[in-house]
Amino acid sequence: MTEEAPYVFKPHERPTLPGSPANPAHPVWRRRGYFAIGALVGITGGLGNALTLVNLNFAQGSLGLYSDEATWLTAAYFMTNVPSNLLLVKYRQQFGLQPFIRWMLAVYALSTLLHLFVHDFWSAVAVRAISGIAASGLSTLTILYFMQSMSAPRRLAGAMIGICVPQLATPLARALSPRLLDWGDWHMLYWFELGLALATLSAVMALPLPPSEREKVFEPLDFLTFALFAPGVGLLVAVLSEGRIEWWTERPWMGIALVLSVALIGAALVVEHLRANPLIQTRWLGTRHLVRLILIAASIRILLSEQAFGSIGLLNVVGMNNDQMITLNLIVVAASLAGLATAVLTFRPGNLTAPINFAVLLIAVGAFIDASATNLTRPENLYFSQALIGFASLMFLAQAMVIGISRTLLAGPKHFISFVVIFAMSQSLGGLVGTSLLGTFQIEREKYHSHELVQSIVMTDPVVAGRMRGSAGVLAQTQGDPALRGAAGGALVAQQVAREANILAFNDVFLLVGALALLTELWGLAIRWSIWRRHEPSPVILLQQKMAQAANAAAQPKP
Repeated sequence: MTEEAPYVFKPHERPTLPGSPANPAHPVWRRRGYFAIGALVGITGGLGNALTLVNLNFAQGSLGLYSDEATWLTAAYFMTNVPSNLLLVKYRQQFGLQPFIRWMLAVYALSTLLHLFVHDFWSAVAVRAISGIAASGLSTLTILYFMQSMSAPRRLAGAMIGICVPQLATPLARALSPRLLDWGDWHMLYWFELGLALATLSAVMALPLPPSEREKVFEPLDFLTFALFAPGVGLLVAVLSEGRIEWWTERPWMGIALVLSVALIGAALVVEHLRANPLIQTRWLGTRHLVRLILIAASIRILLSEQAFGSIGLLNVVGMNNDQMITLNLIVVAASLAGLATAVLTFRPGNLTAPINFAVLLIAVGAFIDASATNLTRPENLYFSQALIGFASLMFLAQAMVIGISRTLLAGPKHFISFVVIFAMSQSLGGLVGTSLLGTFQIEREKYHSHELVQSIVMTDPVVAGRMRGSAGVLAQTQGDPALRGAAGGALVAQQVAREANILAFNDVFLLVGALALLTELWGLAIRWSIWRRHEPSPVILLQQKMAQAANAAAQPKP
């Protein structure tokens, strides 16, 4: 089927929204094909940022960048990825699904190809920005393909899988990168990504989605909102990305950027609030249910930074790199898949909050287990705790997506753009806030522990004196001067003190995450009690009732 082919939709087959595919019944072989392509699209889109994120040190060395410059590579990705859904959803609605798919995949393949020819800082930043836009479109495409792979009663399960699959990209990138780098320099990562992009393009052309309906949706004020909202989000992303690298109070531009960000985003929301047909439904987003959902989603994304920043940072401190963490990351991938499968198989429309509370509890348990790390901690010591957190991450995300989609469809199709944009912001910005928060806390605690450890080092202490002599003795064969050898031995002891201070600081990070998870758990239980006391029906049950009523009305003979 093609976009231009004439097609008369049956009432139950009509697309849920303009720009979305129709919902005909598919044979089993086609549903399996959609499922496989959905997995391919999701992993391809997710790996675009993940391969760069987990290999920043290689890109930094190849391009000759400082650490703050290297961070701009990931910042540029999020600057375009977060706000681009504002216009991409409407583009799909007005110009059709197939042109949207072809353009997104072509742009993604082109941006990946450009990575192979980038040899300077600004070109690399521009390419990352293009990748952010393309990946935003691929995230939507992943959900659509998975929903088509399911029968009508299981379409929500397809949405759950579609939102979760791209989250597997980061541990997969850490597991795959060492072998790819063994075959060549950091460009080999992008040859691999280019291959995935071309395979994805071939797959979606071979088995396209069903046709969609179009309608004219763009308005002039849409572009004014985007012109205010996009740079506002970009400035916020820049501050969150660079804050702990250049330090928050050391660069005046950060304060200016933060003020401008608040002003621009605020102006965009004011414009939308006053519009008759807004792009962002501010009144709906201000309702109790949506505010609560977005805050919980952002809070748990912050807690999940324990895995992306905490455990990986700890292992880096004790000398481990991606080569030694392949098995750990494969375990995280397997546990995450198990969490997704559990969320889908145990899905209960009338009890949506219980899995979220359980996921938060698992995060707390995993964080507290990690809080006992020492300089002897190795990846195998984190297998269980990181498996718990990986399991919890996709269990939470799947449930939160179902609640959000149900609320959106109950409110009406015009609210879909608002939900997509705000939910994407809660996840992307929540991850950045989490990394910034935990990174800043770790730096402050490292300074504290370093001061305490240095104060405890007294040269008259026999243990300290013996450690100094031992460190100096290591250098005896390469340094003949006793004074220089003693100074070098002192430097080695200082390095050991810094390592121990960092380990203690990461333990504090894990304790902080555990404490915040427990507070979030108490909040979640309070919400469950409130829902029970008010006898609030599940949004999924309400949606199912609404869809059943619509189907019955369509089946009635017209007079």
